[in-house]
Order: sequence, then C-alpha cells, then structure tokens
Amino acid sequence: MQAAATIAEKTGSNPLKQALDRAAQLLDTQPDAALAAAEAVLEQAPGLPPAELLACQALRRLCRPRAALPRLAALARSHPRVPAVTWELAQAASEAGESEQAIAALESLTRQQPQVAGGWFLLAKELRKAGRSGDAWRADLSGVHASSRDPELLQAAVAMNESRFDEGEALLKARLAQLPDDTPAIRLLAEINWRRGDMTEALTLVERAVELAPGFDLARDFLVRLLLQANRLPEALAHAELLTRSPVTHPGHDLLKASVLVRLGDQEAAGEIYERLLAQKPDQPQLWQNLGHVQKTLGRQADAIHAYRQAVTQQPTMGEAWWSLANLKTVKLGPQDIAAMESALTSLEQDEPDRKEDIFHLHFSLGKALEDAGDHAASFRHYDQGNRLRRTMILHDADEFSALVAATAETFTAPFIATMGEGGCPAPDPIFIVGLPRSGSTLVEQILASHSQVEGTMELPEMMIIAGRLQSRVDEGEFPDFRSMIAALTPADRLRLGEEYIERTRVHRQTDRPLFIDKMPNNWQHVGLIRLILPHARIIDARRHPLSCCFSGWKQHFARGQTFSYDLTDIGRYYRDYVGLMAAYDAAAPGAVHRVIYEDMVGNTEQEIRRLLDYLGLPFEQSCLEFHKNDRAVRTASSEQVRRPIFTDGLEQWKRYEQWLGPLKDALGPVLESYPLPPASTS
Repeated sequence: MQAAATIAEKTGSNPLKQALDRAAQLLDTQPDAALAAAEAVLEQAPGLPPAELLACQALRRLCRPRAALPRLAALARSHPRVPAVTWELAQAASEAGESEQAIAALESLTRQQPQVAGGWFLLAKELRKAGRSGDAWRADLSGVHASSRDPELLQAAVAMNESRFDEGEALLKARLAQLPDDTPAIRLLAEINWRRGDMTEALTLVERAVELAPGFDLARDFLVRLLLQANRLPEALAHAELLTRSPVTHPGHDLLKASVLVRLGDQEAAGEIYERLLAQKPDQPQLWQNLGHVQKTLGRQADAIHAYRQAVTQQPTMGEAWWSLANLKTVKLGPQDIAAMESALTSLEQDEPDRKEDIFHLHFSLGKALEDAGDHAASFRHYDQGNRLRRTMILHDADEFSALVAATAETFTAPFIATMGEGGCPAPDPIFIVGLPRSGSTLVEQILASHSQVEGTMELPEMMIIAGRLQSRVDEGEFPDFRSMIAALTPADRLRLGEEYIERTRVHRQTDRPLFIDKMPNNWQHVGLIRLILPHARIIDARRHPLSCCFSGWKQHFARGQTFSYDLTDIGRYYRDYVGLMAAYDAAAPGAVHRVIYEDMVGNTEQEIRRLLDYLGLPFEQSCLEFHKNDRAVRTASSEQVRRPIFTDGLEQWKRYEQWLGPLKDALGPVLESYPLPPASTS
C-alpha cells in the first residue's frame, strides 16, 4: 500500500516534509519515535493528512489500533479515494476487533484496487470472522485471481516451470520476507519444493497457504494431491470434501474426491460420483474410463465393458481405455476392435507422436488382442514396441537395484538377526503376501480373504514408505551403508516403526476381523525389516515359474511402479534378485516365510490351502476353496480371474512366444533350471 507521504505531493514547507520523511524512516524500527515526530508536525500543521496517516500507522505498530481508529475514520471520510488511508483503516479495525468496520473499508478498497491481492485476502479473513464463510471463500478466490497477474509471481512461476528452482525460490523468499502471509507466494514455493523432491517442506508450506486462505481452491487441490502421494488418505478426503463445497463449482473437485475414495477402497462412493457427473455430461471419455475401473474392481464385468466401450466411442485414440478393455482377462477383442485400434495407432503416430501414453497403451492392447486371435508373431511385435516405448519413459537401473538387494541379503544374516534381539511391535494382525506381480499373489489373497478371520485390503504402500524413509538416511549420508543404518535401530525405534505401520494401515480396515492382508508384491525387498518391526507378522511368498511370471509381467502394462517390467533382461534380473534374497532369508531365518508355488496351488488346491492356513494358525474353512464366490473389491490385473474357479489355461502361455524369449532366459540364468528350488548361487 502507499506510504503516508503519497496523500499529497507536497506537505507545505520543506522543513515539515523533511520531518515527515525522517518519521517515515523510523516507522518500522522505532514506531514510538515516528509517532512523536508525526505529532510534532501536527502541532505545527494541524490536520495535515500525511502526518495524520503516519501517526495512525505508528499507533497501530505500537499495538494501539483503537487509538488510531477514529482518526483514520475521519481521514478516510475526507480522503475516500486514497487507498493507503483505506488500507490502514481496514488493518486497524481488524486488529481492534471491529470486523464490520474492517469489512466496509476493505470492500471499498477492493472496489478501488481489485488488482491488489492483499486487500482481498484480508477481506476474506474478516468475512470469515463475521461468519460469512461463502463471501469469504469468494474473496479468497478473488485474491488468487488478482495475484495471477502479479509480475513478480509470474517471474517466479516461469523460473519454476523452466526448472530454475534456485532463482524461483530466491524471488519468493525475498517477497515473503516483506509479505510473510502472501498466500500465492507460499503455494508457489511449496510447488518448487515438491518438484525438487522435498515432500515434507512442500506439505508444510501448502498447509500454511490453506490455513491463511481457506478459500484458495488451487492450493487445497494441490494439498490433496500431496496428501495422496504421502498416503495420508483421511486428511486427503477431508480436504477433498471441502473442495466440493466451494462456491465456484468445478467437476474437477468431484473427480479429486472420487480418486481419494478409490484409494480408500470405497469404490461404491466413487462410482456414484462418476455416474452423477456422466448423467450431466455423458460425452466425457475420462469419466467413462474411471467408472469402468470402479466397475471392474467391484466385479461388475458387464458394466465395466460398457463403460470402457463408451470411453473409446467418445475418443477412439484413448489408449488407456482400450488397454483397460483388453486387460479384462475374460474379454477377447474381435477383428473390428483390432481394426479400430490399428487406425487409432496410425493416426497418433502420424499426427500426435507426443501422445506416448496413448501410443504404448494401444500397442499393449493390440498385443493382447492379437494374442487372443492366435497371431503370436504380430502380438509379440506390439508387446515389444509398447514395452520399448514405455522403457524410454521410466527410470530403472538394474545394476543399482541388484546392489541394493545384495546389501540387504548381506545385512540380514542369522548372526545379525540374533544380535538385534527382541523388539518391534507385537501386533499379529498383518499378513504380507510378497513376490512378483503376476505370480498368483491375488489368488492367494482371495483365498485368504474368504476366511472368516482374515480381511483383504489392497496393495498397501506403507511398508514401502517406511523402508524408503530409512534408505534415505543412507542416501543422505547419515549412515555409511544399509547395514549400519539397520543396526542403529533400537528396540524403541523398531516398536515405533511397527506401530506406525499398524496405525497407517488402520484406515484400510473395514471389518473387525483380527487379521488383514497387505498384498504389496514389492515388499519381498523388505522381509528382514518386516520381521524386525513386526516380529509376529506372517509373510507369504507367492512364486510362479520364472518364464511364466516374467513374460506375463512383461506383457502387462502396470498403472504405476514396477519399472523393471518393460524389458525382458531387466525383468529377468529382477526375478533373479528376488529369488536370491528370499533364499538368503530362508537360510537366515528358516520357516519365517511360507512359500506358495503357483503351479502347486493350481494342481492341488485343497492341500496347498491347508498348508497355508496351518502356517497362519487358522482352521480350514470351505469358503477358502470357494474363493471365487467372494464379491470383495479387487483392484489388481487378476481381478476377473479370481472370481472364477482355479483354471490351468495360463500356466504355459509363454511357450507360444519362446522363440523370442532368449534375453529373458539369459537374464534368469540358473534360476530357470532350478525352479521351484533356488539355485546354489544366483550370481
């Protein structure tokens, strides 16, 4: 806002102007001296507007806003078009607790200077105090709109978008040193931290932005997305629900809430949102696709097929919708579908080659359709092209990963486990199902979730988050290596980490069953850590023939993660690392992990189920044999298959492609020959 001296270009005599200039310089550091100087000027020139404003500014800085109010009100009446006076009146009224007077001043100010964001944000704060939450929300939104034209913020945003993070951060921090409650600047700084990978600081900043301006919808949207990434799902839902009540309605708010509900496992509620939005606007392919995902998870296959077909009808080049349709394992796409996909692929490659997501999804879809049609050479070509394209879009360092696995195996030896002694959280609730994707883990999960004592949840990321946080302590130099970091965990640390896991997973438990399943396959990397922090948890290793498992994973596009699966050599090495680590842990802690061989489960189901339940200390129940009757939601790629009785069709599908699997066989090495036993050495 304008300084006191801007009320009039001239104050009269030069001595008075000089006195006011000196007083203005003292205002921020010595407001008492500034007040005395201003009052001295007023003795010589009673009612001089610049001196009167400066005296009121000093009074407010001396925490005497009530003394300033009547003088400011009089000044505002005589100078109604001077923003500096109106701004000072508004702030003094706010600090004095006179919200109505502050609101009147701020409404006048924002009419005069709608481009100044600070006035809108202060108005929102006062409106909120007065209980006018809807008006406050709109004022916050007006403040955000005003800030979008701020040259300084635009400069910082350009720097951020060009990855000049240091420059953007310096600009914003300098601004916040002058305006510490500048909400758009805080949100922008949060995004810079997020892009740098500092999730903790990003969350702290964006939470501050939303606290200062609860109606800042874009900041709250960003907060929800960060909370989703941090797996803080109940908080994400609370903020998403607030967004849906914004006075500025936006379908994106409903979609964001639906995505949180999906993560929480409430597919029904998410589906209701999609159906409501589609009733209003049925030509939205993304909505149809999202609804298809929900219907598939709930086992409503016919509804899922209808939704996916609606998506590709609305947008024929929508690769993910085609893949979602092809990925329904019990659906076969016919000649018309193949022709439509080939046409879409040609169109994209010629006209929109940057739409790589759609292109590789179409390659995977055509691979599946042509496989079903028996054209295995053409099928392999499309799978190969899809994988090659996807591999260029992700990061996976097979050597680095193998080194991490080796460090883990070298850490969790029998002597090391013995030296760690007792510790961890004693809760017996979790049952971890680990292994590779496409190894039969969903089948094992469905069998166990059909038992009266076991609740099925989903692939939970909590253990991965805990393990990643511990590994970062090595990466950041706090510990020289993985072993020393694990060795430094005290019994109290292990108890705390185990309790954290139990607490963080509680949101996914919807029944009172005593045991629950965590079916994150990648947790095979963390069996040692699991045993340290949750010593009574059970771990089941679901294993499938290496060629069958790896080939199935390679031709399966995963929505996220599994970055090893887009190259036959990478996936073979990953399988070999997995077998090596599990063998090392079997030697260090015999019997701690129960292994389920997929082919044995398919060939002798009841016997294998009884072995599995014996390991868990559970009685046999007939419902486990009738797992396909369980209508629980299943989100993995095998969701349709586990709703049918066990079948043997998929055991040797890889043989039709064997002539092209040389790189996979070479990468698997001795693991292939020794299956189902581990080789003497995997190196």
